[in-house]
Amino acid sequence: MRKTFFWIGISIFCFQFTNCSKSFYEYPFQDPSLSVEKRTADLVSRLSQDEKIAQMMNKTPAIERLGIPPYDWWNECLHGVARTHYKVTVYPQAIGMAAGWDVEAIKQMGDYTAEEGRAIYNTTQAKQDYNRYNGLTYWTPNINIFRDPRWGRGQETYGEDPFLTASLGKYFVEGLQGNDKTYLKAAGCAKHYAVHSGPEGVRHEFNVFVSNYDLWDTYLPAFKQLAASNVAGFMCAYNAFEGQVCCGSDKLMVDILRNEWKFNGYIVSDCGAIEDFYKHHKTHPDATHASIDAVFHGTDLECGREAYLGLKQALEEGLITEEQLDVSLKRLFAIRIRLGMFDPPEKVPFSKIDSTALESPMHKDLALKMTRQSMVLLKNDGALPMNKTLLKKVALIGPNINKPEVQLGNYNGFPSRIITPLDGIREELGDNIEIYADTVIGYYGETPKSFDSTLAQVKDADVIIYVGGISPRIEGEEMNVNAPGFFKGDRTSILLPAVQTNLIKALNSTGKPVVFVLMTGSAIAMPWESTHINAILNAWYGGEFAGKAIADVLFGNYNPSGRLPVTFYADDQDLPAFENYDMSNRTYRYFKGKTLYPFGYGLSYTRFSYKWDKVPKAKYNDQENIECAATIENIGDIDGDEVAQVYIQYPHGANLPLKELRFFERKHIPAGKSEKINISIPIAQLAKWSESSKGLVVPKGIYTIYAGSHAENEAILSTFEVN
Repeated sequence: MRKTFFWIGISIFCFQFTNCSKSFYEYPFQDPSLSVEKRTADLVSRLSQDEKIAQMMNKTPAIERLGIPPYDWWNECLHGVARTHYKVTVYPQAIGMAAGWDVEAIKQMGDYTAEEGRAIYNTTQAKQDYNRYNGLTYWTPNINIFRDPRWGRGQETYGEDPFLTASLGKYFVEGLQGNDKTYLKAAGCAKHYAVHSGPEGVRHEFNVFVSNYDLWDTYLPAFKQLAASNVAGFMCAYNAFEGQVCCGSDKLMVDILRNEWKFNGYIVSDCGAIEDFYKHHKTHPDATHASIDAVFHGTDLECGREAYLGLKQALEEGLITEEQLDVSLKRLFAIRIRLGMFDPPEKVPFSKIDSTALESPMHKDLALKMTRQSMVLLKNDGALPMNKTLLKKVALIGPNINKPEVQLGNYNGFPSRIITPLDGIREELGDNIEIYADTVIGYYGETPKSFDSTLAQVKDADVIIYVGGISPRIEGEEMNVNAPGFFKGDRTSILLPAVQTNLIKALNSTGKPVVFVLMTGSAIAMPWESTHINAILNAWYGGEFAGKAIADVLFGNYNPSGRLPVTFYADDQDLPAFENYDMSNRTYRYFKGKTLYPFGYGLSYTRFSYKWDKVPKAKYNDQENIECAATIENIGDIDGDEVAQVYIQYPHGANLPLKELRFFERKHIPAGKSEKINISIPIAQLAKWSESSKGLVVPKGIYTIYAGSHAENEAILSTFEVN
């Protein structure tokens, strides 16, 4: 390519002669001193029709005459850089990171992920390797609301609560994109916009209807927050909304995202979604008309099937103009310019990051910290932590004792080493304690006629650790899985598969202490286990250090502090129809039944008490902030982290939430010490959709505010009125 190495020559010259004149820039779009707007206008003005269309698909070809190399927009970094052949740091799956409730940790994770992504980008650019998963445009985070635990992709989200999701998504994007005034470190993308959370089997043709109340109360808040946080991109979803495909929705794409929220970043289709217009939704006759409608609605980039090639015919027939394509092209090239792709390397502060950043000690330390934070102790009758000095033999049983791929979740990268539960427990116990290890069963299937041989092996064990649950190989994105309890990556039942419960019952019959380590991407119903066995630790899909973190919790090296970002229901009967997107009786905010484990729940090896330092005042108007404060004391004898959670109960009325998270803060509190939390909640954040006003309005009346360790723990409470 004639200009592939244009900037290399310029960079060498500028290094030798410090006053690098603007005259060396062949085109204005290459001049970093000009505004992004001027640079994109210049670049787009130089493109032919065919070049313009080609630059609106994720795998873009080179424009050799302008010195622009190929670029593939498609990359992922859900919990660390994904799908690369380079060894990278792998953090807990997104749902596990959410269980940490630590905004600063997730921001740091975003920054470290961008650093590893830059290392890969810089390395591959030097090799002229322009393949997929080498770029800087990451289609992350997934901020869909995990409204139903049967959805297989719920593991990719931050849980069921809009406020928690918005908070974690905001901090992740801030870390990923960086704080440089000129350049993005990497580009984030909020997906899947919007009203999207299964079923996987019909996602290409499914049409969702929800009330305006549910739309604004549940499905839009996190996206609104990320638009306000200047996320670089949005990805529009496969499904339709109110009869229009999401990537061609008047309401979602134009009225709300572009006009009301003033979002001026780029929008990419989910991969193959434009083809869905005419092949599955059948709302458009062909690729040409589907592409026209998508571009009219602001879908700037097509991922997947090259339906946008139909834009050639649209231009020829006068159905769309070049000027309309230019709107999208300017948004797309603005992102590439902000990433420094057309600038001399010495101008871009991230251009010197090299492969030494991959799996750096700081990154691995953070991954271990976040994995430990993600561990949620659901039950403990005193069996934990275990004193290993009293142990002679440990039985380690179950399908997840040594499955490295399970810990990685989905949309994952690959580290140099993965520590499984078997690895972690072996390393913790050393050579003097016998470990008997056997998977015995798979995740599902028929129960063996007898477990006698297993019981004979564990009868002299001091403790039985059962490591089970499910796997990202059977729950996930549109998977070819049709097994008992699973369909297309979703679940048809939230119960722990019966074969596992039957094995746990057999193990429990030995009279030995039984500890259940659960690995999952979602809520699991475990009514028998919760009643009968000694301890349950939810370890999610914990990333490369899952086995180490599990061992640390089991043997007391780390005091568990994870909190559930989803409700654990007791039974399938607690759930409305999966296809119904109405929020009535869904999630902790609207569920009226009895939970197995409530939202925000998680035990510790110590205890905490709460008291008000400053109570809210009696009355507010909708322009004020609730300002109050509380002290949390560690009244146990072990240092620990508490995740303080503040909830609002609304005035009684139709549709209003039963309760709603509005503040949280993680605090490390040594034994016998206390920490203060200062709570500030804008009354305006309590606004709900009013059909009569056709907008968001703060309901009038008496509210309750309470703080505690989970959604059902009213450790301290007060009331106030909004008038």
